[in-house]
Amino acid sequence: MDEIICCVCHKPVQDARQLGGRTYCELHFARVTQDRRSIWRTGLVQIIALLVFVLVVSGLVALFKPVWTGWQLTAAGIVLSLIPAIIWLAFFYQQDRLEPEPKGYVLSVFLLGALLAQAVGIPVVQDLFDVRSWLPLTPWTNILGSILVIGFTQEFLKYAAVRYSVYPLAEFDERVDGVIYATAAGLGYATMLNVHYVIAKGGVDLQVGVIRIVVTALAQASFAGLTGYFLGRAKFEDEPVWWLPSGIALAAVLNGLFTYLRGELTTTQLSLSGGGFNPWIGLILATIVAGATFGAVFYLIRLANRITLSGIDAGKTG
Repeated sequence: MDEIICCVCHKPVQDARQLGGRTYCELHFARVTQDRRSIWRTGLVQIIALLVFVLVVSGLVALFKPVWTGWQLTAAGIVLSLIPAIIWLAFFYQQDRLEPEPKGYVLSVFLLGALLAQAVGIPVVQDLFDVRSWLPLTPWTNILGSILVIGFTQEFLKYAAVRYSVYPLAEFDERVDGVIYATAAGLGYATMLNVHYVIAKGGVDLQVGVIRIVVTALAQASFAGLTGYFLGRAKFEDEPVWWLPSGIALAAVLNGLFTYLRGELTTTQLSLSGGGFNPWIGLILATIVAGATFGAVFYLIRLANRITLSGIDAGKTG
């Protein structure tokens, strides 16, 4: 009879537990399915850190009043576009405390999300469907176009960045890993959207631009994290065939509705002069959406872990 080995500590197991087709000893099974009570608090701190980032940049610009034009604004905008990703990736990387995800994998998914945005997502939305020419025609075309074109394009590409890369690998070994990797893909997508916008506009007003950058990062990360929850459940549970498509669809609908509401709240386009609108409302909306989405996702993961520990979807072998 073959010896049963724990996939974490690689030691022989007498009383093994199964999760996602992998075998765990009692200790590591308990750690994989543990309730991480600090996740919500830490996530809240990270959202606050992004808000502080906006306030610091806005304050510094107001204080020093830099007179930048051309390539200087473009370079500054690109640098600002990278900072939200660094903050969020650091947060999600530290959450996987049992078996930290290889930094190369997290970075690879981040880069893949950015690549898919540049190679597929942006051309499809802006060139193939040319949404700017017809999206604002009526409220209904705006809502439906935001969901069916923008939402589904973005969320499917972020899903694909995880599903066809790290998802089949052994390192994807916890439900929360779906959220970690999907969020990395979403941040890559958001970063490319921001960089593309900055370059296309030849730079943006720094005070208004940093708000747009953080809003995009919060939104893209939170909707991708929702898809990641569905990916994590699908990896370790026998879900029906409609499970993953429904997760992508839910994320796409929320993405589209957010895009529409954000446009309604901040209707004037960003420009070097800042525009005559209040971008802070969009930041408030994005903060609420991100907090609610990640709070719900981690609550559902904790609930799934409790169900597993109760014996509903976990069994013993050996």
